[in-house]
Amino acid sequence: MTRITRYILTELIGIFFVTLTLMTLTVILVVLAAEAIRQGLSPGLVLQLIPYELPIALQFAIPGTILFAACSVYGRMSAANEIVAIKSLGIRPRTIIVPAIVLSLFVSAATVVLNDLAASWGRRGAQRVILQSLEQIAYGMLRTHRSFSRSGLSISVTDVDERRLIRPTISFQKGPNGQTITITADEAELQSRPERNSLIMLLHNCVIEVGNSARMSIPGIHEQEIPITDAEHNNEIGAPPTECALRQIPAEIVTQQNAIQQLEQQAAANAAFQLATGDFAALSSVAWQPRRATLTASTNRLNRLRVEPWRRWANGFSCTAFVLVGIPLAIRLRTADVWTSFGLCFPPILILYYPLLAISLDRAKAGALPPYCIWVGNVILAAIGWWLFRKPKLPWKGSLNEL
Repeated sequence: MTRITRYILTELIGIFFVTLTLMTLTVILVVLAAEAIRQGLSPGLVLQLIPYELPIALQFAIPGTILFAACSVYGRMSAANEIVAIKSLGIRPRTIIVPAIVLSLFVSAATVVLNDLAASWGRRGAQRVILQSLEQIAYGMLRTHRSFSRSGLSISVTDVDERRLIRPTISFQKGPNGQTITITADEAELQSRPERNSLIMLLHNCVIEVGNSARMSIPGIHEQEIPITDAEHNNEIGAPPTECALRQIPAEIVTQQNAIQQLEQQAAANAAFQLATGDFAALSSVAWQPRRATLTASTNRLNRLRVEPWRRWANGFSCTAFVLVGIPLAIRLRTADVWTSFGLCFPPILILYYPLLAISLDRAKAGALPPYCIWVGNVILAAIGWWLFRKPKLPWKGSLNEL
């Protein structure tokens, strides 16, 4: 390793880690403060959430941080004519560029690991902490705001006396396509069941309404279990794709394919039986709507499972794509003011990359595009960076051909 390479890497790594520490702390504080305000979390719960929120914060902070480090180092070197001095010594400018690209590749690989850790461990851990403290959170919100809502569940009360909820109104949905269930009671008491992702409500003299089709009065004490999982995933087989580890996704894909095949076979068998028996009313669109909804949800989950590995790898290697654009832009700007160079580099990248990622991700999840289209933003940024390197009028009066 030459002295120049060590010099570049030392500058990049130093700025990268200092900036990453500050940005990560800022992101964690903002996220946890918003979560604490929204859900009424106690300081103890906030401290329990920090380890799980750390990889989530890092995956958002690292791409911008590596770009900031590249803009800082190469903008200052260009402004101080260090690149021209290196070229005058007969040293190819490639010598100062390759270290940043190699570092960005290592950082990108680490970001992929962090993305996987945040999805499979961070989000689940944070959800587990919230679920284990859900009873405390619900009572805190009901005492202060007289209402509490989470994942399709809504509770409102007129007052809270110790653990007694006075005149509660509870509303939740049974399944993604199920009817809304509304419960009113004279009094109620909450008990959480984190192992079952549900709340148990002990109701006194309650009235249960299922949509507009049924109404039932139950005198005395009635125990009602209320699911608190996200309604979007209530009928899915297995965990949501965004919470699966990369090593689990191939097996989940096979399981989901088998489930879809079984649903299709059951639908075909039911249709054949109904035709054979002349039960044409059962073949109506209304009767088949739940089956179609289940099959659509299963197909959507399969698409998301196929897209998820591509998304995590593309998000991770956005670090390299950012650096490939940031280096030539910072060199051309020739300013030692790091905020100027970063401010001029980051917004165009932000405006170009993330909309492309969002659009391609949405279309890939819908099955309209193949999963590898998630990389379109990375490829376009890399192509722009290559063009900027090849374009003449760099400080060494040449282009990439001279590297």
